[in-house]
Amino acid sequence: MARNKKTSESLFSFMNLLITLLLKNGQLRTMQHYKATLNSYMRFRNDKDITLQEIDAEEMQSYEAYLKNVAKVCANTSSFYLRTLRATYNKAVEKGLIPAPQQNPFKNVYTGIAKTKKRAIPTDSISSIKQLNSTQKLTLQQELARDAFLMCFYLRGISFIDLAHLRKSDLKDGYISYTRSKTGQRLSIRWEKDMQEIVDKYQTQTASSPYLFPFLADSNTNCKNGTIQDNRLDELRLYHNAESRITYHLKKLGAKMGIQGKLTLYVARHSWATAARDKNISISVICEALGHDSETTTQIYLRSIQSSEVDEANARIMASL
Repeated sequence: MARNKKTSESLFSFMNLLITLLLKNGQLRTMQHYKATLNSYMRFRNDKDITLQEIDAEEMQSYEAYLKNVAKVCANTSSFYLRTLRATYNKAVEKGLIPAPQQNPFKNVYTGIAKTKKRAIPTDSISSIKQLNSTQKLTLQQELARDAFLMCFYLRGISFIDLAHLRKSDLKDGYISYTRSKTGQRLSIRWEKDMQEIVDKYQTQTASSPYLFPFLADSNTNCKNGTIQDNRLDELRLYHNAESRITYHLKKLGAKMGIQGKLTLYVARHSWATAARDKNISISVICEALGHDSETTTQIYLRSIQSSEVDEANARIMASL
């Protein structure tokens, strides 16, 4: 990777170079992480570039303070940005663009992952969500958000990125098979009547698309004449737009239904795991269903859900005093 000295020393230029390479290699999620981090750091710097060699502990502490006090992001988001900057810095050291530091610039900032609450809702609430269209009229966007939530639940807590990228060719002989983008694990799930009913609703929108659902349907027609990179960027744009719309409408639907806390697609995954636990399904089966790499992971996962349930119960009790 030949580059001039000025480009090598510029953090903004180096990150943009990494973003281009990630896009070229098809690593869209990682590319998006680097892009989001660069955008955040540029806001902190008021678009004033910095050399790689100027990155030190004081600069990173200032950025962390900005994230907390100005950007007002949560600890995990702040950690995410700082971890991405650390990875960028380490790549620059590996490539010899800057000498190995005597002191770690990231030693005084938080780069861990804080525990987050895993929220689940009971199966009767899932049933109420399923019946929404018959109890109150939904807009097309609300209905799509509701259907995305139900499919995430039906497909054992599938992530939205995997749901959006399910192809018609993935459905064979009564099973839907896909590879988890997070772990690379291959999962196969029996196709049920309720799943097919949702897919059938969107047949017109997906008629010319290879995808089962309409989240990325436009990419099939819009990208035909573009380069591979243009196609990937267009697909990424469609994906994020769909994710944002679904997040927005689920939050509104949850509030309208009186569901405590935000209704999200993650709640569908946690709710499936809780429903399986409550029906005394074995840990080994739940582990395989969720695509965890070990039963220990599943046990920790279920305990974290149970802990959140206890915390919420305690909060309700205290609120009644």
